[in-house]
Amino acid sequence: MATFSRLVRFLARDGRTYYGDAILPRGVTDISKARQAHVVRGDIFGKHDVTEQVADIRTLLAPLAPEDVRTVRCLGLNYAAHAKESNMPIPQYPVVFYKPATALTGPLDPIPIHPLAQQHTGLDYECELVAIIGKPCVDVPEARALDHVLGYAVGNDVSHRDWQLKLGGGQWSLGKGFDGWAPFGPGIVRAADPQALAIRTRVNGNTVQESSTADMVFGVAKTIAFLSQGTTLLPGDVIFTGTPQGVGMGRNPQVWLKDGDVVEVELEGVGTCTNKVEFSPVRDAKL
Repeated sequence: MATFSRLVRFLARDGRTYYGDAILPRGVTDISKARQAHVVRGDIFGKHDVTEQVADIRTLLAPLAPEDVRTVRCLGLNYAAHAKESNMPIPQYPVVFYKPATALTGPLDPIPIHPLAQQHTGLDYECELVAIIGKPCVDVPEARALDHVLGYAVGNDVSHRDWQLKLGGGQWSLGKGFDGWAPFGPGIVRAADPQALAIRTRVNGNTVQESSTADMVFGVAKTIAFLSQGTTLLPGDVIFTGTPQGVGMGRNPQVWLKDGDVVEVELEGVGTCTNKVEFSPVRDAKL
């Protein structure tokens, strides 16, 4: 059975939602440019087949269906230059936090800003390589960790610095866990080497982050080996692996996202997520 190389999930022009293997023009690697896909049948984590059926893509969706997501783990301070701009030490061990699964959204969806997140300053972007677990593993050695990866996407760990660092009681999750604050996609690619990929962010067309996954403090294999110590990682576990330097918090003066801003996060060989910041109508959201 043929397996996918660029997994997408999409709403087709026939009104149905499919998993598919994206069809790209020759020389194009950005999955967001795909207009058609071979329909994938079966279990994307197990036996599946890339069929000859070709469907037209109306809209790219989050590359995993909600029912296929288990957990959303994230790493903080996983690029040395980002730790420096955050005035924090380079960690000795991975800094792990979680986002709710409801934070996940698609590569073209708006980023909704709840009224609670409009009350203080600090709305920020973070481009990240996202690894998706494809096979269960526990206590896996670093040398075999990547054998358990389904593939890689790019994501934006949208953050609110006041709620993350000042108002959240020392826990980061509140400032990072609002609905729709983890857009990812545009698809899932089986990259040969996740530590050799260019990664960048653009806000309103201006490049604000540009780095390489080679600069991670803890690479993907080391991260998976660490996370699997005494804890079983399952198919559908999503891991945001940290952001490089250039976030709005680290700039002088600091730069925060505003209503209407368009944020693009891009990963070499995978493609681009393009998401517009949309402030929700203000109601009584005081705590």
